[in-house]
Amino acid sequence: MYKRSNDCARMVKSNAFGGNGDLDIKVLATADEMYKGARLFNHVTLNPGCSLGYHPHEHETEFYYILKGEAVFNDNGTEVVLGPGDLGATGYGEYHSLENRTNEIVEFIALIVTE
Repeated sequence: MYKRSNDCARMVKSNAFGGNGDLDIKVLATADEMYKGARLFNHVTLNPGCSLGYHPHEHETEFYYILKGEAVFNDNGTEVVLGPGDLGATGYGEYHSLENRTNEIVEFIALIVTE
């Protein structure tokens, strides 16, 4: 399978999980394209001042792989700054959030792997 960038669905999600602002999302693959082994594989742009709210993951693990910029990753109440090449992961009842506290955009890959 291959997919050209222009063929990827795009969407804007506002106030995701109670976060601030809009997320610009490019859907890299759907659950069907991943044979149900994962349910989400997206390239996400987090604009300055925007965030994904604090939320849990049950029976799955979500990975955030930072491509560009710096974001504050909240891992069960512990905050750490992630930059390009860094990875944050949350699963099995744990909570997380991601916030852009800078004046630059943050780009990351979000992948949710299911049980």
